[in-house]
Formats: sequence, structure tokens, C-alpha cells
Amino acid sequence: MNVRQKPERTRLSAEDWEDAALNLIAEQGVGALAVEALARQLGVTKGSFYWHFRTREALLQAALERWEQYGEREIISQIEAIPDPRERLPELFRRVAHELHPHRVYAALLNALDHPLVVPVMARVSKRRTEFLHEAYIEAGLEIDEALNRARLTYAAYVGFLQLNFTLGLPRLSHEEFDAYVEHMIATLIPD
Repeated sequence: MNVRQKPERTRLSAEDWEDAALNLIAEQGVGALAVEALARQLGVTKGSFYWHFRTREALLQAALERWEQYGEREIISQIEAIPDPRERLPELFRRVAHELHPHRVYAALLNALDHPLVVPVMARVSKRRTEFLHEAYIEAGLEIDEALNRARLTYAAYVGFLQLNFTLGLPRLSHEEFDAYVEHMIATLIPD
């Protein structure tokens, strides 16, 4: 007897759905996030989704929290572990510069600031990153007010570059040009 075996189905975790949601947001924006599209992309039924999330908004909230925690866990906590504050800032700039996927998510979220779930996450992320930069500049020797202004300038340059690059597609830089830009930012924004 020839029995056809069904292929083994992979059980998806909530994290798998969150990662897929972040990938879709990075590629197409928050508005493109749809359960059916994700299920097709993941090769599963919508039932798999509903095992983990009640609604699309619940998935979006979990994905946003996952993205926010990644920034805290993978970037800020690792940079904070560098003992010399004069080494900390250049390392932050270089490491962040090459985090393409989080940049794409961030740029997509900047375009969705009219969404009620996006706004509080972006406010927390921006506040925390500005505070981190402020503290790093103080530790690098700047006075409190000057450090705060430099932190704001640095963060505004970051957000502006993301908007130019991912939203408008400008400037189109080669890898070498981008690395030179990052080094220029380091030389310009980090005190000697």
C-alpha cells in the first residue's frame, strides 16, 4: 500500500509571527501588516496566528515591543558595557550604522506616526536613545547642557538620515561613501 505522508508542519512561535511582522513592516510599512498575508508568507493557516494573538493590533503591539527590546538589549546594553566613554560613542555610531533591518523598521515607523500603537513606542525609543546619548556625552566630558544639545543633534541627524535614505531614497551612497559618512559623523559629533 502506498501511503502519502503529509509534510511535517512547523509550529510557529509568537516570536516567529513577530519577526515576520517586523520584516513586513520594514519592507512595506505598518499599513501592509495583515494576518492573511503573513500566514501565506509563513506557509501556515490563519489558525496558527490566532493561537498566539487575538488581533492584528495585538501582533503589531508585540512586534513593536520586540523591536524596542532589541534596541535596548542588543545595542544600548552592549555599548554601556564599554568602560571608556571616549570609546563608547564611536563604537555606538559604527555599530548602529550597520544595523540595516532595525533602520528599515524605524523608517517605516516614522511614516506611521499617526497610528496609536506606534506613537508611544516611538516616543519611548526616542526618549531612551536621547537620554543614553546625553549620558554618554556627559561621561565623555561635555557639560550637562552642551551634552543634551549634542545628544539632540546626534539623534536628529540619525532620524533625518533615515528619512532621507529610506523614505526618499536619498542619498544613494556606496559602502565606501557610507563608511566615510559615519567616520565624518564621529569626527564632527564626538568631542576630542
